Amino acid sequence: MSLLIVLAALGFLILVAYRGYSVILFAPVAALGAVLLTDPALVAPMFTGVFMDRMVGFLKLYFPVFLLGAVFGKLIEISGFSRSIVGAAIRLFGPQRAMLSIVLVSGLLTYGGVSLFVVVFAVYPFAAEMFRQNNIPKRLIPATLGVGGFSFTMDALPGTPQIQNIIPTAFFGTDTWAAPVLGTLGSVFVLAVGMAYLEWRRRVAWRNGEGYGDPATLVNEPVAFTGPQLAHAGIAILPLVLVFAANKLLTLGMPHWYGSVHSLVPSVMGNAAPVVQEVSKIGAIWAVVGALLVGIFAVLVLAWRPVVTGFAESTRTAISGAVLAAMNTASEYGFGAVIAALPGFMVVANALGAIKDPLLHEAVTVTGLAGVTGSASGGMSLALAAMADTFIANAQAAGIPMEVLHRVAAMASGGMDSLPHNGAVITLLMVTGLTHRQAYKDIFAVTLIKTAAVFVVIGIYYATGWV
Repeated sequence: MSLLIVLAALGFLILVAYRGYSVILFAPVAALGAVLLTDPALVAPMFTGVFMDRMVGFLKLYFPVFLLGAVFGKLIEISGFSRSIVGAAIRLFGPQRAMLSIVLVSGLLTYGGVSLFVVVFAVYPFAAEMFRQNNIPKRLIPATLGVGGFSFTMDALPGTPQIQNIIPTAFFGTDTWAAPVLGTLGSVFVLAVGMAYLEWRRRVAWRNGEGYGDPATLVNEPVAFTGPQLAHAGIAILPLVLVFAANKLLTLGMPHWYGSVHSLVPSVMGNAAPVVQEVSKIGAIWAVVGALLVGIFAVLVLAWRPVVTGFAESTRTAISGAVLAAMNTASEYGFGAVIAALPGFMVVANALGAIKDPLLHEAVTVTGLAGVTGSASGGMSLALAAMADTFIANAQAAGIPMEVLHRVAAMASGGMDSLPHNGAVITLLMVTGLTHRQAYKDIFAVTLIKTAAVFVVIGIYYATGWV
């Protein structure tokens, strides 16, 4: 019965998300409905102690990233930089490779350490302009951004600084470059198959006479540039390069400047209790926030005249979108925390233990729990916290290196995590102004490609022994 309750809550949330209802409202309804059916006495304690605690904790950490990312993306848009970069990309790759251009830009940013959410805000203006100029359906933008930013550079490519590639290091004693051959081959698989799928979808739309879309019905369209002259592409791309570089430098500098733990007394009189913060856990967020501020300042300096004209109205729109996107994702985190605290969740986790092969056991467990919670990092953290010792023991008995465990766990976390209730998916659709009905089919196809890549990597390891 407890398993059915968890599955019912998950199915309900997926259904309402797909039908376009707000998960800010229905994530707590789904989570607390499951609690009510499990133990009615726990509804109030679960709401305040688990759901709201996780939701507020997410906002505390990530709201500045959403806010500044949205503002940065909007300034890139109204400055005309997006149109300038798109023009250069079309000249470089050709108009037939618009999708590849967006995938490469997204992948470069995420591999450089820029947050996935920031990439959505920053790259969407480029994608919309490029797709419009090449008459590619707008509904394919989310899947294109998914291939570039939410797949191989998130968890497969060796050395990626994304959290999905960092979490396994604490459990397996590895580093972010674990299993470089397998990670690279997995990345090539996702990129090649993902691009083949996107190009096939583009060709089908072209044969059916489908274009970008009717401007009168499209939502969240980037505003047209009204300045006197577009900047040179080298100038236009400079803010993105600065965000990339500043994020790297600040990430490296935070531990040296603040140490692993920082304490401050929020009172000149010294009467208040000290505020102690673990820099190792939040330094990366500080680095992203600082990098975005650098990028925003760069746009203001490089394109002051066109930006200042529409600054008030544009940033007001960006901030509204950032608040809604952050609240959606935070609500999803709250839902995942409540579901993970229910007995039915452990039934799922324990049932997955019946799989005998060590790597298949790990892959199915991690991607399954990521799907239930709607979070790659959340599902992997839960799976490894509960079963890492089992994974390690089974792998050692089979002679499997810890590096392979690391790469399989990281890639599996980015598989079925992107179900309709996933916070990143909802944010992606909101920023692009599309609905699940319009765009999720292609996002799900990318999800299946990512999931298949894990099992391809496992097959390569067993066939060759490569690490």
